[in-house]
Amino acid sequence: MEQQIYLKQNIQIEPLVNKWFAWVHLISPATAALNLFERYVRIMDSYVEYPELHASAVKNPEMRGGPFIDLDGKRVEDVKKLINEIKQSNKDLFDFKVAINDLHKLLEEKAKGFSLEPLYKEVPDLLKGYVELYYDINNNASFRFFEALLYKSPYYSVASQSIALSEIIKDKDRPFIMSTPRLPDEKVLHLPMSFDSKGLDELFKMKNTPQTYAFIKEKLGVFLPEEELFKSFFTTEAPPKYQKYEGDGIRTRYFGHACILVETKNVSILLDPVLSYTYESDLSRYTYLDLPDQIDYVLITHSHQDHILLETLLQIRHKVKNIIVGRNMDGILEDPSLKLALENLGFKNVFELRDLEEISFTEGSITGVPFLGEHHDLCINSKLGYVIRVDGYSVLAVADACNIEPRLYEHINRVVGNVDVLFLGMECDGSPASWAYGPLFPKVLEREADRSRRGRGSNFKEGLKLVEAFNCKEVYVYAMGQEPWLKHILDLEYTNESNPIIQSNYLIETCESRGIVAERLFGERELLSVEKHEFSEEIIL
Repeated sequence: MEQQIYLKQNIQIEPLVNKWFAWVHLISPATAALNLFERYVRIMDSYVEYPELHASAVKNPEMRGGPFIDLDGKRVEDVKKLINEIKQSNKDLFDFKVAINDLHKLLEEKAKGFSLEPLYKEVPDLLKGYVELYYDINNNASFRFFEALLYKSPYYSVASQSIALSEIIKDKDRPFIMSTPRLPDEKVLHLPMSFDSKGLDELFKMKNTPQTYAFIKEKLGVFLPEEELFKSFFTTEAPPKYQKYEGDGIRTRYFGHACILVETKNVSILLDPVLSYTYESDLSRYTYLDLPDQIDYVLITHSHQDHILLETLLQIRHKVKNIIVGRNMDGILEDPSLKLALENLGFKNVFELRDLEEISFTEGSITGVPFLGEHHDLCINSKLGYVIRVDGYSVLAVADACNIEPRLYEHINRVVGNVDVLFLGMECDGSPASWAYGPLFPKVLEREADRSRRGRGSNFKEGLKLVEAFNCKEVYVYAMGQEPWLKHILDLEYTNESNPIIQSNYLIETCESRGIVAERLFGERELLSVEKHEFSEEIIL
């Protein structure tokens, strides 16, 4: 019999679309078309022409997160080759992108408040039957997609999807996912397979459940050109087994950034999963090894790549019973459906919540609550905070909510009541609108307008108003992007003089002066609710 083997805990996966790191806007067909050609091809064209400029910009702290390829000015020919491959294999998407831009122009020139019916015959042919034209109440013309149909069209092709596997042995800089493609490398195995492949589930199960090499090779069902490299990703050494929480009350674990695991004896709830791999490090952290064998609910707060990370989600898909997301504005370009994206990636039991809708289970409930800000004044409806109530204990996680209108949370409090613990993001500087959404705008935003529309979280005054609205007993600032395993996703680095650190320090000091437990989280934390409304903190070293 063949030897039983495990997938090593430090094998990192990078889901790729056309060799670029996959995020929600590279899955939904309309946003994928615009990002591929208006963002990524443009970045690569710039690199081919000015590789030295990119190499210099990547090393400049003031240029962090910018559109600069991190290849040290090298591999120009490989980038040229990727540009040609993308253009040749994505002609449908390119034509689709052109058609979207043409439709914007059509409406701008001819939709003047009169009936839109005559314009349907002038809709670009590639878009006919996929869009509905409409006016808003101020007679501004726009359009929406029948997004579910787009996933059944030629514009959604899994042929561009692949998985890159490699070994990671320490906290190290991984190139920023929004500006650097993943090119072939002798230490990286690229598997040409779609993200919905059941073979991936079998591969990631092997982190905890052993199988034979022949078994996983058959289940993946792809040609392995570097088979010896693939074999090196496995081990005969069994990992430590997960110790299920059997205590009384609630255990809440902070996994870094906005990732929180809430557990009782009978239920497990994971928010915004972004996880570190397991390897030697001076910074203690929870990893995939610290997840339960079954996750009852995964809650996603919004569509930004640091909150719905496909790199993590694909690895835990086989564990997840239910995924909860906010309901989007159906068919609006800037707000693609998280439900449709996840279902087309192979996830089951994906449920949408509207504001104040509730899901009940034996010990408690999950309630979706709205949050403002962080989305550059765009019409994004798929963002949602959550009130989790278990055995009379309550946790409110609002991710990157920017409390620009405190009356909202006063109204919400009258509906859901006070909460025991608040998790609040305070990345209060934020990026300009073009950083995440630039390719979707039919016209380039003026610089000052762009910079004024920040994707930010709450500052001190806004955060304090939120604390006061819910009469919290404990406040934890999270989602600051400072853990080293977040750098390739956000490329943020703060000092003690950075505004988000100063603002969150003010909040923590003010809360403590009022007798409220407060802390800015980093690395890992374990919080135990031993009895109803009694909460204690344990730091795991």
